[in-house]
Amino acid sequence: MAAVTSVGEAPLEAPAPAQRGMQASRRRKLNLFRYIVFTLFGLFFLLPFLAMIRFSLEGSKLGTWSVSAWTQIVSYPGLLSAVEITLELAVITCAVMLVLLVPTMIWIRLRVQWISRTVEFLCLLPLTIPAIVLVVGLAPIYNQIRHYQLSALQLFWAYVILALPYAYRALANGLGSIDVTTLSEAARSLGASWFTVIVRVIVPNMRQAILNAVLLTAALVLGEFTIAYLLLYTNLQVALYAISRNTPNAGVLFATSAAALLFAFVLLLILSFVGRRRRGRG
Repeated sequence: MAAVTSVGEAPLEAPAPAQRGMQASRRRKLNLFRYIVFTLFGLFFLLPFLAMIRFSLEGSKLGTWSVSAWTQIVSYPGLLSAVEITLELAVITCAVMLVLLVPTMIWIRLRVQWISRTVEFLCLLPLTIPAIVLVVGLAPIYNQIRHYQLSALQLFWAYVILALPYAYRALANGLGSIDVTTLSEAARSLGASWFTVIVRVIVPNMRQAILNAVLLTAALVLGEFTIAYLLLYTNLQVALYAISRNTPNAGVLFATSAAALLFAFVLLLILSFVGRRRRGRG
């Protein structure tokens, strides 16, 4: 017998449970796919890393274990200073990058949006320039700087150029996800200055984008070797390369590679964790 629906009365929503069941099934399949992909990628990166650690612990005799390769790294006289310089370079590069890009990109979005394509082209241009070409162009400048007996911290100028494309894209994605015009107009209508609009209104809404830009910039500085080596400065990667070149122990090669990867991974993990905790408290 067919169901009769009176005038003005809505029909029963019978398909709703079925739709919820389909959505739950899709969600379970998507989660399963994510777990499988993350597991495969984790094994792809983890297995070579474990293999490097395994070979770095190889003893002088087959089947024996030794930490001599790691002790040579720790006892290297210039390693601690190289680590300190690299961390300082990461901090300075990230600070200069944020000071240059964040206000500029916000001002372009609010006032001179017609020039955004030109700025984007200039910021992405370092991706098309090989590091060796940058070294050739920067070498005369750094030769002049070297007369003033300045430290390897002067490398941050080159690192800012290298990190421009990655930081720009991260910040551009953050700006694109918020309504910058509405936020700025509301703040200005309440009497806020442009400095207050940028620092206290727009920047807090870009916190995740700023964190991503900092992580990408720090990762680039921690892993950079070519420019520092060719300009005759010593950072962490150059120091590890010198250790591996000045020892006959083959395990030191694997130990230095594993140490560099482990140092960068742990530092970036700490930065990401601190950024998420601050975002959660905010």
